[in-house]
Amino acid sequence: MMHRFANPTRFMRVANAILPWTAGLTLLFLGAGLYQALFASPADYQQGETVRIMYVHVPSAYMAMMIYASIAVASAASLIWKHPLADMIARASAPIGAVFTFLCLLSGSLWGQPMWGTWWVWDARLTSVLILFFLYLGYIALLNAFDDPARGAKPAAILALVGAVNLPVIKFSVDWWNTLHQPASLVKMDGPAVDPAMLLPLLYMAVAFTLFYISVGILRLRAEIAGARIRNLRLGMTHD
Repeated sequence: MMHRFANPTRFMRVANAILPWTAGLTLLFLGAGLYQALFASPADYQQGETVRIMYVHVPSAYMAMMIYASIAVASAASLIWKHPLADMIARASAPIGAVFTFLCLLSGSLWGQPMWGTWWVWDARLTSVLILFFLYLGYIALLNAFDDPARGAKPAAILALVGAVNLPVIKFSVDWWNTLHQPASLVKMDGPAVDPAMLLPLLYMAVAFTLFYISVGILRLRAEIAGARIRNLRLGMTHD
């Protein structure tokens, strides 16, 4: 299947067919998630109304890690199998992942001030997510460091693969070190330790953010493919 969709035209035919569905479902889940988060879910007995920040913060953290993992997988496919679309998928995903990582850091700071009494601490989880944000910026900078985008693709892919070691550090930082962050409460062997009234908006927002990534990713990938075709046409005209 990976080689079947190596053809950009064939891939975009499928992507364009699902785009209206992902865009529509994004609006549906986002609307339901925001309603649940802002109005239907109760305030926390300790955090009060501040808990509502978590309905943006937690899904943003999930997206930051998931998108970077996708970039790392696409980078491996680009380096190992020379898959023509893998580099474009990684390139299209990077700015989206950087925005979600920034949103994660920002919402975490907004929550930390009333809860911890400070906007920032050099907590293991916070620091490793900040490193993830810098990895995103470094990846994007490498891609745009050369006039020919193809020249920056390989070093950017290597950076993405090396930076992937930070993902388990983020995930297990609360278990490996004494941090201010609580241990995992959603993904646990014995099931989520979150009240269903609060779990539902978290899931709605996570689905909405995932669908948003797919929708915007398709639009950005469409632009990447068009840009590559224009560069190839210009190169052909130069040779002629």
